[in-house]
Amino acid sequence: MVTWLRQSQSASVVLLLVRLYLGYTWLVSGWGKLSGGGFATEGFLKGAIAKAGGDHPAVQGWWAAFLENIALPGASFFNFLIPWAEVLVGLALLLGLLTTFSGLMGIIMNYAFLFSGTVSVNPYLVLLTTFILVAGRNAGYFGLDRFVLPYWDRKWGNKRVRLH
Repeated sequence: MVTWLRQSQSASVVLLLVRLYLGYTWLVSGWGKLSGGGFATEGFLKGAIAKAGGDHPAVQGWWAAFLENIALPGASFFNFLIPWAEVLVGLALLLGLLTTFSGLMGIIMNYAFLFSGTVSVNPYLVLLTTFILVAGRNAGYFGLDRFVLPYWDRKWGNKRVRLH
């Protein structure tokens, strides 16, 4: 399965569809926050911190401590960062530009939302993004990565296995 994901042209077609879906999802989410007045980070963070109590907390104590002591005091930074990160991840995935890195940034955001007690579509997006990450370069084969990564390799002297 891993070999197929990383080297098969048919896999790159399937990954293109997955990548386009993920990119669209991130772009729409981020654009909605940018055009709709932003992301209410402070309220979201306070809600997540409140989920850290009780017998079966949805948010673990270590994450609640991070949210309370680092994220909440920096809420204005996260108001800016989250929508723009979502838009940029979405655009990069749609274009197939630095696909693996973009997928990594997306899955980090998914996990941050999951750690904060927000399930929604995050597990589904984590699952799909895992295929992108396992596939590596092949996930961006039908995208700008097909042109950008060979240039990057020549510039930095990396020896890579040629796809297809």
